[in-house]
Amino acid sequence: MGTIRLGIAGWVFDEWRGGAFYPEGLKQKQELAYASRHLGSIEINATFYSHQKAASFQGWVAETPEDFVFSVKGHQLVTHLKRLKEVELPLANFFASGVLALGKRLGPFCWQLPGNMKYDAARLEAFVRLLPQDPDALLALARKTEGLKHEPFVDVSGISQVRHAIEFRHESFATPEVIDLLRAHNVAMVTADTAEWPVADRTADFAYCRLQGAPGAESYTQAERDSRAMWLKAWVDGKVADAPTLLPPEERPPGDVFAYFVSTDKPRAPTNAMAVMRTLGLQANDA
Repeated sequence: MGTIRLGIAGWVFDEWRGGAFYPEGLKQKQELAYASRHLGSIEINATFYSHQKAASFQGWVAETPEDFVFSVKGHQLVTHLKRLKEVELPLANFFASGVLALGKRLGPFCWQLPGNMKYDAARLEAFVRLLPQDPDALLALARKTEGLKHEPFVDVSGISQVRHAIEFRHESFATPEVIDLLRAHNVAMVTADTAEWPVADRTADFAYCRLQGAPGAESYTQAERDSRAMWLKAWVDGKVADAPTLLPPEERPPGDVFAYFVSTDKPRAPTNAMAVMRTLGLQANDA
């Protein structure tokens, strides 16, 4: 049986302060501890912009509950600057930069592609084949690091599984062959829930959602939020969800679900996540 984890992208946001999500007077250095006790997961976005040292990840681990999980956004050098081309060394440096210090708190890696990047079959397949699928492969790739500005961290202690999700943002990726490729390598296609990418095919033994407001809208109604909750419930049970798909939907084995409210409706992201948790009967980490 799988687990549903609801959360947010990042935890530092001015509009969540002053009682909107964080209690009035809560210190900024206490915000991660607070968020992690009310949500099931957080997507770390800082890793997209720059390499974070092991000490930072170790500090975040220390501030969060034992069963909390972080997902990690892949570095922009891989996705936006090199656009998946010749990225073995950038991947090695990213994995050796410190992220492995999350240990058992490490959830999926999320690779978000640029909106103007079109589908190139050979390039995508080469990238997917580079992605390590288990701790040994992750360690082997991290050990290929060169040129890091700080001491590499190459220890996979506590990491039991390695997962990857890719967020496509160009319609040219919406093809059956992309789905077949991802399924062959157990890589999740991110459910973005946008007008540009409304499809929600399952391609891995887990599901990954970045919920950004119903397609064509900037926020979710209660009915739309409840509908997304039912998607998550179906996926965790291995059932077919009432969600748009490229290929005919099919039942798959039960699996974990990671869902983050992000982007356009960010001011309400924590309350959206907690509302869906209540709908699904999920308890917060402080309960």
